[in-house]
Amino acid sequence: MTHVASGTKAHPAPPVKGRFAPSPTGRMHAGNIFSALLAWLIAKSQGGSIVLRIEDLDKERSKPHFIDAVQRDFETLGLFWDEGPYYQHDRDEAYAEAFDSLAKRGLIYPCFCTRADLHAASAPHHGEKLVYPGSCRALGPDEQARRAARRAPAQRLVVPDEDIEFTDAIQGAYRQNLATECGDFLVRRSDGAFAYQLAVVVDDAAQGITSVVRGVDLLCSTPQQMHLQNLLGFDHPAYAHVPLIVSAHDRRLSKRDHDAAIDALLARFGSPEAVIGHIAGTTGIAQTCDPATPEELLEGFDMRALPERLRDLEQIRWR
Repeated sequence: MTHVASGTKAHPAPPVKGRFAPSPTGRMHAGNIFSALLAWLIAKSQGGSIVLRIEDLDKERSKPHFIDAVQRDFETLGLFWDEGPYYQHDRDEAYAEAFDSLAKRGLIYPCFCTRADLHAASAPHHGEKLVYPGSCRALGPDEQARRAARRAPAQRLVVPDEDIEFTDAIQGAYRQNLATECGDFLVRRSDGAFAYQLAVVVDDAAQGITSVVRGVDLLCSTPQQMHLQNLLGFDHPAYAHVPLIVSAHDRRLSKRDHDAAIDALLARFGSPEAVIGHIAGTTGIAQTCDPATPEELLEGFDMRALPERLRDLEQIRWR
């Protein structure tokens, strides 16, 4: 069975609403800025708005001082939002409601696999992504209870043998079979925290997000999120997955390693406009790397040109 989607469903399209969704685990770097800038341009070029959502599900890695810093970084760069900030740490009740609705339909089961178990039993797909083989799906109640006495389980969503297909605004047509290319995926971790896939779907629906722009490394997660949207009765946003900006050695930029961090960018280029202009020129959003504000880039921005400039690019070398 194939489910086909190309953004929103058939009824009249709501106003375009994009999002900035940073994780407060470090300062912004060139890759984050690229995604945020394109999200802003795509929404604003269609008369839309932007939501700021702080994705602080990972309580251990999320730091309060980075929450403040990331908002200052956006403002410094001229990337202003229209709504928010919203915080995921305030949203457990909403995530629990969605989780319970899935559990009542018999779509969730406990998984006791360790990380080592998963790597030993799962087959890799598309590079780093592992396909869960369903090791715990058939465990009976007695065996579940026996294992639960030894370790707290995570919770997985049963997926059907079904293709999810959609058209990405940059990458074009994309298809994934949930059973063979993904497997049953986590909706709650063993420590009780709700998984990113569930949280982001619930938040996008609650906040009226219709346009999602993010790195191409998350392209393979989109069919899982679309499946959850179908189960929960939510509309599908339109998706645009951008190439990753990588270092000279083809390593993706990292907050942890302070790669092309915003403070270093401002020191190197001298002004927020010069930073924005360099990123726009390097990534093909603009014809040159001349200094520019987001509003100035908006004047010449053509969303229809993005596939030609960015499709089939998984990486853009930072310079």
